[in-house]
Amino acid sequence: MSSIAHGKVILLGEHSVVYGRPCLAAAIAPGVEATARDSDGPVSLHVSPWQCTFAVGDGSDLGRALDALSQALGVTGFDLDAVMHLPGGGGLGSSASLGVACARAVSSLRGLMLDHEAVLAAALAWEKVFHGNPSGVDHTLAAMGGVGVFTKAEGLRRLDVRAPVRLCIGDSGERASTRDMVATVARVREMRPEASEKTFDAIASLVRNGALALEAGDLRGLGELMNLNQALLASLMVSTERLEAMCRAAREAGAYGAKLTGAGGGGCVIALAGPNERAVLDAWEALGVRAKVVEVGAS
Repeated sequence: MSSIAHGKVILLGEHSVVYGRPCLAAAIAPGVEATARDSDGPVSLHVSPWQCTFAVGDGSDLGRALDALSQALGVTGFDLDAVMHLPGGGGLGSSASLGVACARAVSSLRGLMLDHEAVLAAALAWEKVFHGNPSGVDHTLAAMGGVGVFTKAEGLRRLDVRAPVRLCIGDSGERASTRDMVATVARVREMRPEASEKTFDAIASLVRNGALALEAGDLRGLGELMNLNQALLASLMVSTERLEAMCRAAREAGAYGAKLTGAGGGGCVIALAGPNERAVLDAWEALGVRAKVVEVGAS
């Protein structure tokens, strides 16, 4: 049985969402396709295009995630094949998308008819292997899609977007562990608690205004908020020279706004380019950046 799940971008609010503040996030497609079949051997997963196979008990993170998923679903005796359309470790929710797609495929194979809450619970068990204390936004968007404001306490509040919004996504080629970047912010917060809380509150204010801008179709306003968010993320020590160069190149090419998306330390940059989409892609290509355009907020 085959199933799919979305990837995601965080338009505003990464890291502060870990500390109870809201973030503005959107699902992207394609994400991950997974197919499950019965098997007599150890629970295993083959991932394309990585051409790698992982199994419960092999000591890998994916092997441990498979075990967590199997236990959460109460199911054994299956194999999975997954096709990834997202870069691993790029800040686009690849691990959560893989977990949701696998949970859905296994539940379909066994006729479990899981509701959203059960899928989310299984995917959360999967995500904890990779991220320790995930905010929950990745697997929520992977399962539910759409655009909305997310908090750990209340989940996803969907937004009514007037029209799909086009984003340029550029992959820096750098990689960092989400767990490590969350720990970096935790250390910054420990060293500068008062300043960090003010930073998180400032990001929360950007999210609230960003949601209004998105609903109103004010892309210039949203872009300005993205630029401010990037500056605040840099103050939390999660940006890099490469990410800053990509943001600067996008803005100089006419983008309304640009920022990292995800945990930082590498991964992807998103740019709200408006009519300057081609110029942004060309500017990134000059930096050796692989880029594409996605739409968020489509029905």
